[in-house]
Amino acid sequence: MHRLREIAGALLLGASVAVSFGAQAQGTPAVKARTTTRGATAQEYQLEPQAMDLIKAMSSALTGARSLAFTATMTYESASKLGPALAYTTRSEVLLQRPDRLRVLTLGDGPTTEFYYDGKSITAFSPAENLVAIAPAPPTVDGMLEAVFDNAAIYFPFADVLGADPLSDLSRGLVSAFVVGQSKLVGGVPTDVVALVTDELFMQLWIGKDDHLPRMMRAVYRGDTSRLRHQLELTDWKLDPTVAADAFASVNAANAHRIPFAAPLPPGVKPPKQAKPAPKTPAP
Repeated sequence: MHRLREIAGALLLGASVAVSFGAQAQGTPAVKARTTTRGATAQEYQLEPQAMDLIKAMSSALTGARSLAFTATMTYESASKLGPALAYTTRSEVLLQRPDRLRVLTLGDGPTTEFYYDGKSITAFSPAENLVAIAPAPPTVDGMLEAVFDNAAIYFPFADVLGADPLSDLSRGLVSAFVVGQSKLVGGVPTDVVALVTDELFMQLWIGKDDHLPRMMRAVYRGDTSRLRHQLELTDWKLDPTVAADAFASVNAANAHRIPFAAPLPPGVKPPKQAKPAPKTPAP
């Protein structure tokens, strides 16, 4: 029965988009070595103005629309028992209305899940099992994303696209940003390709040359010795689409079996049994 508490965590679907600091950076303009506070040697890079301008333009394009709709296809690797990584893919239909509405319908691979946020409450729904977890929510998308991560280990790999200030989110901890080049093969449009480096990740980002919308992110954690790769494709962009009044709620979810909104338990761990309420003392 431990799956009753896994619905919220199932929406994680691949964790954050991040890339290891590896071979791709070897051809970039390193400045010098530096010593971190931990005493480890790392590479220090520059924030190229052109790269930062592209990130700023992307942020402006995202925040300039009151509502956004797009498809997010996430391919992420997971280590296998034999050594080489296996690749898994999920696809989500995303609808955002600033500042306090979000719907994420994840269609597969894997079980279908639905996530709704209406500015007051968060709803995580598993249609196949008819299970729903509902919790009160902060009044903004940014606050909600932080709350579901802290309380239920939910993190959408496209979270940086949803925030009120994508530029700030992507710039946090940056030690390097540089332009890789251009591509005509991603998203069906010409794109500018930028690399972003922090102490934790190396990310490559494809940004539409004309519309400045993010088209693909490719990343790996620097601390991941397996160098597992995560790739996020963002397609079918719609800016300021018509949004139905009931788009951020589900009748089926409202009528499903309620379960706690909590982080998933580790595999094989059963939830603790809930104590039965003490019998009421008869009134004298």
